[in-house]
Amino acid sequence: MQTNLVQQFANDPEGQEAEDILRACVHCGFCTATCPTYQELNDERDGPRGRIYLMKMFLEGGEVTEKTREHLDRCLTCRSCETTCPSGVKYGRLVDISRGLMEKELPRKPQEKWLRWALTRFLPDRRVFGLMLRLGQAFRPILPEKLRVKVPPRRHASPWPSSSHSRVVLALAGCAQPAAAPNTNAAAARVLDKLRITLLEAPEAGCCGAVNYHLAEHERGLEQMRGNIDAWWPAIEAGAEAIIMTASGCGAMVQDYGHLLKDDPVYANKARKVSELCTDLGAFLLQEDLEPLKGAAQGGKVAFHCPCTLQHAMKQSGVVEQVLTRAGIELAATKDKHLCCGSAGTYSITQPEMSQKLLDNKLKALTVDNPVRIVTANIGCQLHLETKAEVPVNHWIELLDR
Repeated sequence: MQTNLVQQFANDPEGQEAEDILRACVHCGFCTATCPTYQELNDERDGPRGRIYLMKMFLEGGEVTEKTREHLDRCLTCRSCETTCPSGVKYGRLVDISRGLMEKELPRKPQEKWLRWALTRFLPDRRVFGLMLRLGQAFRPILPEKLRVKVPPRRHASPWPSSSHSRVVLALAGCAQPAAAPNTNAAAARVLDKLRITLLEAPEAGCCGAVNYHLAEHERGLEQMRGNIDAWWPAIEAGAEAIIMTASGCGAMVQDYGHLLKDDPVYANKARKVSELCTDLGAFLLQEDLEPLKGAAQGGKVAFHCPCTLQHAMKQSGVVEQVLTRAGIELAATKDKHLCCGSAGTYSITQPEMSQKLLDNKLKALTVDNPVRIVTANIGCQLHLETKAEVPVNHWIELLDR
């Protein structure tokens, strides 16, 4: 693709990166076949190829309107198009760059601005999110139906193992998971303990930075990344062999720390090391002897939902399924594994109508084989799926913990 960026962006490092990505696109359109929003709307501007043209137009100085941004806002950033693309176009990175630059050029309406401000200030703060969730759970019985289904039931974590081992790995508690699904990391710690591996959380580590970064608050997101690096660094220097991700949305972000902070003179080397150590829990377990975990059969078939961040961003499609199968769990057949469930971080809040359509499609695809349970690898997907699922929804590591 030929490009002619205006000087404003041509001289900017992010603009130069965007130009390189644009030039890799060959207009083939393979991406439209796997784009969830294009499949629903059949509008070229709501598919990756059309959005690439819209971003190109913006970077070349063309007029950008609210309609232009509406098509970009409707993108889930699921990155299914990246898995399909034969040219290796880094579409997710292009969208992040373009959204960030566009936010400076085209102010939002007050209502949109307020919503996005609230999401970037409250959701990434573990304590604030936890307090708001507890209030929602306390008043859940009297909430309107549409709001009540979005408030998950209160869950409790089983005790972490008290033993310690020579092998040590780190985990990220994150922002939403400690309050909404506190047993996830506890279950991971117990499973790893059976394999004689100690899992540690760094208390000072918080949100991975994805909420702010994907909502165009790039500098706030980068500050959260630096904070996590500082929190993990003492354990890394002490020999921690990996940073285990139990939420693939966070994993997709942390694996990019090295790239996003590559020009930071203080954090570039540390960020690269963190990204090298970052791995999904399933990928880590697949390299271990899983004999101590066998016998986890549940008395029925289990449907696994592979989050977009796990299969398209972390490139770990099929890995968790191998772990579950080796542990003796019978997997149910599913359809359209490449399509998003509609959660996509804050998408279910900013684009509720499209999110609900995709959720309905995904639940149909996950239950074609009548599973007794649905399991997934990302807290956002878990909470989103359980709002309408007729069977329990859990993180998959809880199956192995049993």
